Amino acid sequence: MSQPSESESEPGRGTENASASRNVYAFGFTSLFNDTATEMAYWVLPAFLTSIGAGPAQLGIIEGIAESVASGAQLFSGFLADRIPRRKPVVVGGYFVANAVKPLLALATSWWHVLGIRFADRLSKGIRNTPRDVMVAESVDKSRLGSAYGLIQALDSAGAVLGPLAALLLLEHYKLRTVFWAAAIPGALCVAVAAIWIRETGWRREARAQQPQPLSIWQLHLPGKFYVVLAAVTLFSLGNSSDMFLVLRAQNMGIPVGHVPLLGLVFNVMYTLFSWPAGRLSDRLSRRTLAAAGYLVFAGVYFVFALAPSTLAIWMAMASYGLFYALTNPVLKALVVEAIEPGARGRALGIYFFVTSVAILIASLVTGELWKVYGARIPFLLSGGLALAAAATLLISRWVRGTKLA
Repeated sequence: MSQPSESESEPGRGTENASASRNVYAFGFTSLFNDTATEMAYWVLPAFLTSIGAGPAQLGIIEGIAESVASGAQLFSGFLADRIPRRKPVVVGGYFVANAVKPLLALATSWWHVLGIRFADRLSKGIRNTPRDVMVAESVDKSRLGSAYGLIQALDSAGAVLGPLAALLLLEHYKLRTVFWAAAIPGALCVAVAAIWIRETGWRREARAQQPQPLSIWQLHLPGKFYVVLAAVTLFSLGNSSDMFLVLRAQNMGIPVGHVPLLGLVFNVMYTLFSWPAGRLSDRLSRRTLAAAGYLVFAGVYFVFALAPSTLAIWMAMASYGLFYALTNPVLKALVVEAIEPGARGRALGIYFFVTSVAILIASLVTGELWKVYGARIPFLLSGGLALAAAATLLISRWVRGTKLA
């Protein structure tokens, strides 16, 4: 399917680019504070669950259900993003709910309580993320999509550096529950930045009227290269269980609970350093090849966690894990967005997030059960193998119906 030019598809963009591009930075700093709050709680969650009597199976259920509800919400919000004239209230509301429930983890006394809080947190994430990503795509030219998503991701992961570091400092003097209460501070800053600095960047009503508007997701006719990417990412996601299993494996290998936030710090420093460069590079080179390289890095990390030769190897693998995220998250998002006509971006992103998140749900549930029955090595080897297969799918799918992929 041919792509309309920027001037044809989004009238008025030339006069709005200067003000609209500020959204890249507004969303970036919103993500910075939001991820600081999230990661303060996330990296100590396995230890907290252990302290209230839960194990790997419960962790798999919690993370699997939490991520799957986010995927369903993204499918709905993708349809919504293509239909509503104002997306900012949806985005700000999503950040508000997420940061209102995180501190409630301090009151949890059973894994069911944690499940409910994670459910609300991920539901709000699913509702806000697709409209946000569509707004980002409307804020920059196609030639800078990778750079825009990479910059936002870099600031997001910078927050994920600050979060574990803050948790680590707090754990030296306070208990786990205090970390959850403290997460309310960056959470409040996130909501404030979103409410004050994000600006609407959607098309004008007359521009929308020029585009065909299917009534539902099922009436969309998307290009073949979108489905190739979707197939590869879904295959990969079937082995991409919750990162909490990496944390649990590290603890089992002898890394103390007090040092667990440092794992998040090491991982997110790498993620922060490479996200923007990887996004910028994808604007010049093949996004598909860069994403495949990321999958190869993932496979290597999971093979190391499966074999677990030493705690030093675990630390080195966790650092490499940040490179995997940098090479895939912003790059694949840009790859999907550039393949889709502007009027269907929300729904295409919704489908992308939904399908892959359902696969992650399956991966988390399967990993929890395999771990319980066979131990940690088998599920980690399986995840690494699926990542290799997904990388091969991206690399050999250079042509789709005679059209070269990006």
